[in-house]
Amino acid sequence: MKITNVRFERSSLQLDPPFSPNWDPTPRRTFGATLTIIETDGGITGYGAGDDMGGFDGYEKYFIGKDLFDIEEHVRTLETITFHAGRYWPIEAAIWDAIGKAKQQTVAELFGGAEKSIPAYASTGAVMTAPERAASAKAIRDAGFKAMKIRVPQTQLDLGIETLKLIREEVGNDLELMVDLNQAWRMPGDTRKSIDRKTAMNFVDAAVDYGVYWIEEPLPMEDMEGLRSLRGRGTRIAGGEMVRTIHEIMTLVENDALDVIQADVVLAAGMHHSIKIAELAKSRGHIFTPHTWSNGYGLAANLQVTAGIGGAPFIEFPFDPPTWTAERRDFLMAEPMLVGSDGLLHVPAAPGLGIEPNWSLFKKSVA
Repeated sequence: MKITNVRFERSSLQLDPPFSPNWDPTPRRTFGATLTIIETDGGITGYGAGDDMGGFDGYEKYFIGKDLFDIEEHVRTLETITFHAGRYWPIEAAIWDAIGKAKQQTVAELFGGAEKSIPAYASTGAVMTAPERAASAKAIRDAGFKAMKIRVPQTQLDLGIETLKLIREEVGNDLELMVDLNQAWRMPGDTRKSIDRKTAMNFVDAAVDYGVYWIEEPLPMEDMEGLRSLRGRGTRIAGGEMVRTIHEIMTLVENDALDVIQADVVLAAGMHHSIKIAELAKSRGHIFTPHTWSNGYGLAANLQVTAGIGGAPFIEFPFDPPTWTAERRDFLMAEPMLVGSDGLLHVPAAPGLGIEPNWSLFKKSVA
C-alpha cells in the first residue's frame, strides 16, 4: 500500500475564559491545532496532530509514493526534516493510525499490547492561590483521579510548598502528587533564566515532606550533573518532554540524569523510537511515561504507545477546569477522551489511534 498524499487541515478554538498556563507568560485566548492527514492508494486514511506543522510545505514529496508500512524509512526521513525544520512527528502518528487501520489493530497492539488502560494523572496548567488549588484537588479526587500534577512558577517556589501543604490537608493521601517547575524550555521570547541548582535542591528537599511522586524539569536538561544531584533525595526527578533527537534523550537515560523519562511521541523523538527509549529506561530502573500536552490526538498517540509498551504507573491527562477541559483539549476530535470514575484512561478499541476527527471542522477525506 502506497502513500498518495500528505496534507493538513487547520482549525482554531476561541478560549473564553482564556487559559493562562504556567509556562506561557501570555494568556491564551485561542487554541489552534492542525490535523495531519495521510492518504493511501488502499483507501485508508490516517490522522495525527501535535505540532502546528507550519513550514512543512515541500517535504510531502519524501513520503508520497512510499510504502505505508516502511515505518523505519519514514522515521529516518522525519529525522532529516526535523533537523532543518519543526517538530513534524504528527506525520508518524498519522502513518501509524493508517497502519493500524490497515491491519485492523490498535496502535497499542502494534506496540506490544501490554495494557488496555493506564491510571491517569490530572495534569493542571494554571497557577492558582494555594487555597484555590487545594479546592481543585478535592474536585479532581472526587472525579475519580488517583493522581494530579501542579505547576509552580519559578519566582514563587514558596507558593508551591504552601500549595502542597494545603492539598495534603484537603485530600490527605488520596492523591499522588507531582510538581512541574517547567525549567527545561521556554516559549518564544521568554528569556527568563532557569533557577540554579541550590534553589532547585532546596525546593526538592522541602517538597519531599509532602510525599511528592516526582518533580518535573527542576533544571534544564543539559545540566545532567545538576539533575543527577537532585536524584535520590526522596522523590523522583522527571523530564525530557521536548528533546529534539533520540540521541539527546538516550544520553539523559544512559547518564541516569532522570528517574522518569517523558519524551512526547508527537513532539520529541517520535513513536517508533519510544520502544528503544522505554527499553533502555527500564533496563536502568527508570520509568517511561511521556508528556502529552498538545491536543487530543497527541494524547491518544502517547496513550497508545505507552499502553502498548507497558510499565507506566500513570499517563498524563491535561485537565484543569474551567479553563482547560477535555472538550477544549480535544476539539479536533469527534468525541473527547475521558477518564472514568475508576481513574483509568482506556485505550480506544477502534483500529489505529481509535479516534475520529470532528468533521464539523474539516472536509471529510475519502476513506
